[in-house]
Amino acid sequence: MSKNSHDSADAQTKLDANQKKILEGVRVLDLTRFLSGPQATSYLAALGAEVVRIDDPLRGDPTMNAPPFFGPSGISMKRQTPDDIGVAYLKRARGKKSVAIDLKSKDGHALFLRLVKKADIIVENFRVGVTRRLGVDYESLRKQNPKLIYCSITGYGATGPESELKAYDLMVQASSGLMSVTGKPDGAPYKSGSSVSDCIAGTFALSGVLGALFQRTRTGEGQFIDVSMSDCLVSFIYDEPWDCYGQLDLVPRQGNRIVRFSPFNTYAALDGTVAIGAATEADWCNLLEVMGRTELKDDPNYMNLSWRISHNVDVDAIVGNWVKSLPIATIMQRCIEREIACSPIREAQDLVKWKHLQHRKLLTPTFHPDYPGMDGPLVATFPLKFSGANTDNHTPSARLGEHNDSVVEEWLNE
Repeated sequence: MSKNSHDSADAQTKLDANQKKILEGVRVLDLTRFLSGPQATSYLAALGAEVVRIDDPLRGDPTMNAPPFFGPSGISMKRQTPDDIGVAYLKRARGKKSVAIDLKSKDGHALFLRLVKKADIIVENFRVGVTRRLGVDYESLRKQNPKLIYCSITGYGATGPESELKAYDLMVQASSGLMSVTGKPDGAPYKSGSSVSDCIAGTFALSGVLGALFQRTRTGEGQFIDVSMSDCLVSFIYDEPWDCYGQLDLVPRQGNRIVRFSPFNTYAALDGTVAIGAATEADWCNLLEVMGRTELKDDPNYMNLSWRISHNVDVDAIVGNWVKSLPIATIMQRCIEREIACSPIREAQDLVKWKHLQHRKLLTPTFHPDYPGMDGPLVATFPLKFSGANTDNHTPSARLGEHNDSVVEEWLNE
């Protein structure tokens, strides 16, 4: 990293907490539940938008009442006190306000329409058809507010023969093909360890909303954004030429390998597992020197990338034999000295100990709205760092209906 880059990064950490945010003054009505939608609106909140959740007055968000819970007695899989709240809700509703409205009631629907007239953005992730039944679909709401940006996140999109199917992350990972290419070549398909289709769709939704906001500055008009979780995930994975694997005599599930490089895998060391990859010929030559196998530079097979990919087992045996007798610290030091990409496999629960993440201030405790002095489970901060904007999002998640009066007064009595 250059000195200027370091200076810029250091400047970001010193930003005034009161500095204006990128989306300050932008108003969002949040009709989302579970993960994909709340992910998008949490990013909008981090960028400074006023995000108002529209919650069911009887049940609230489903994640409020889903384990694990956090409350005055700590974290547990069962509620220990009436004040316990689901950890997922505490993470995903940070920085947002809550207004409890029954959209199925005449008065509730009328109040919502009044709020729509003051909103810039609506984000929802109901199944296709639900918003129309509730009278909160885009065509209905644009009549109230032609400048409205309406973002809809669904499993399979707003159109198409399977658009109305119910879908969660597992189903989207299955239908999109991700599970078919995840796992060992001779093993069963596996989903990713995290809910990637939800998170990717939420991130695409953010980019769509920001693009629509920018276009509105030029046209003065709002628009409908159709975000399909399956579309987003397919676009994410299809950089790889999966349709050509049969012609190339390749199996889809490659484990931790990748078909363009060799070696590119994980290897067991004395005290854990390390990932090593050689993406260029220079990387491979440097690795041969580090391993003390420079004689292979004279072998036309081992110096041929296509041959190495076809004979990954042989290449991995050489690397694995070198790695197995060394501690990870030594492997890392030797690889880094020769600019070879490598990393230990860290346990997800131990990331808080990673000094690099500590410097980046990426992980922060969640807070309970009734017990703000207690540090809850860790949550990631907004991952982008701006030299001229603040993205802190430390406001605890709201209690159900906490902002009924204040939002109505501020929005409707201007």
